[in-house]
Amino acid sequence: MTPTSPVLVIGAGPVGQTTALLLARWGLPVVVLDGRPERDMIGSKAICQQRDVIDVWDAVGVGAEVARRGVTWTTARTFHHDRELFNFQFADRGKSPFPPFVNISQCETERLLDERIAAEPLIDVRWGHRVTGIRQDDTGVTVTCADGQSVRGSYAVACSGPRSDEVRAALGLSFEGETFEDYFLICDIRTDLPGWETERRFYFDPEWNPGRQVLIHPCPDSTFRIDWQVPPDFDLAAEEASGGLDRRIRQVIGDRDHAIVWKSVYRFHSRVVDRMRVGRVLVAGDAAHLVSPFGARGLNSGVLDAENAAWKIAFVLRGWAPESLLDSYHDERHAAALENIEVTGATMRFLVPGSEADARHRLDVLERAATDPAARAEVDSGRLAEPFWYVDSPLTTPDERRPFPGRPARGDVPVPAPGVLVPDCPVTVPGRPDVVRLRQLARSGVTVLVGDDAPLPEVPLGDVPVAVHRVRDLDPGPTLREALDVRPDEIWVLRPDGHVAAVLTRAADVAPAVSRLLARPVPSPVPA
Repeated sequence: MTPTSPVLVIGAGPVGQTTALLLARWGLPVVVLDGRPERDMIGSKAICQQRDVIDVWDAVGVGAEVARRGVTWTTARTFHHDRELFNFQFADRGKSPFPPFVNISQCETERLLDERIAAEPLIDVRWGHRVTGIRQDDTGVTVTCADGQSVRGSYAVACSGPRSDEVRAALGLSFEGETFEDYFLICDIRTDLPGWETERRFYFDPEWNPGRQVLIHPCPDSTFRIDWQVPPDFDLAAEEASGGLDRRIRQVIGDRDHAIVWKSVYRFHSRVVDRMRVGRVLVAGDAAHLVSPFGARGLNSGVLDAENAAWKIAFVLRGWAPESLLDSYHDERHAAALENIEVTGATMRFLVPGSEADARHRLDVLERAATDPAARAEVDSGRLAEPFWYVDSPLTTPDERRPFPGRPARGDVPVPAPGVLVPDCPVTVPGRPDVVRLRQLARSGVTVLVGDDAPLPEVPLGDVPVAVHRVRDLDPGPTLREALDVRPDEIWVLRPDGHVAAVLTRAADVAPAVSRLLARPVPSPVPA
């Protein structure tokens, strides 16, 4: 079944762009609506892109270029005053071709995505179309724009960013949460800082920002992004006029030549909508959730919203899954949003203590961390972005032999188990020279990996794209087996977004697990 009515994407930021490209990748026509007259290429904005998000962009043809043009960093350093407390690097259980983090201006990311969209005939981008109303019926969605135009589609994904009050109101959504009192001054500064190009630096209470924090990220073109925590009464214009901004910058970089590329003052919010699916509309990115940037969980989480929404809408429109599959979008991505709010909220409470007692506790932790490794685990300078684990999803078949051990240590990744994103590894697929990695294979549909001693299962689900592969045929060496810890009698079921749906030991259980993954009626189990 080939759908003819387009899917509507509201918002042409990175989350909307990614959604559109992923939908087109599944062969669906897309109309993108954005209220701005054109792209506004101002400021670095969201700069820190996580490895698994770059991997999503690679599926639509831009990941490698994002990685090439950005600055790769592998080490996160945390300081108290001028003393380094600890640093850590990032684990990879497989062999991903992408670094753990790449820093690149959001504007540059948007430009690369725009170039790819321009080459995609299934995507129609319409600027100057601010959506002010949404109506739904049994067959589709009609959005009304500020100029009175109406656009009809089969489904819609709202990716309209933080200022989505009209869209959220049209959907009847609440957006509860909190706003943090302190402000943050952000400057992109072009200068030369030898040795700082491949690491992220976080300073608690440096002498050049006493009582508050500073975060420094390397960016392309010898540019560094510096975030200063500043008091609620901070006045950027007055700071510039007095020469305070120049002094502030030189306290960080020394007496070096520099140029300010961009500057702004932000106040951060922590909010989430009550529902991320409203009928035929899915809500994604900043339109659905806002978090503080300490941890780079905003844009990265939004791109993973996009992937989750796109494959599910595609499977419904192709007739491979019932519409009820879309309920799991809320189940999974709302849980991910709450996890991000919990993690970033804890960071903000450590950065901005709410009471004298909290401030004394933080100071005690920071002072002990200089010599006590146990205290370092209590220092919260931001747990960096990571994919959420769909352990409790209705699409996941649990396995008591592989229980989820909980949130991994800082910088680590979860042990492969049902619900966890599968590690990436090189593979060889007969007849598919274009597929050289496990996640590329997974994104072709539903993928079944069969251990050496397990029987090949039958998956009688009509035209649903299900591919069955022996692990040894994909990789005769140990890399894939060791990355997944595949046992010879096991059968692994992978979702179209690369998450593990099930780990099984009976071929007869594969069809029920795939049915569960697609929210289809589950066949009665075959007796053992």
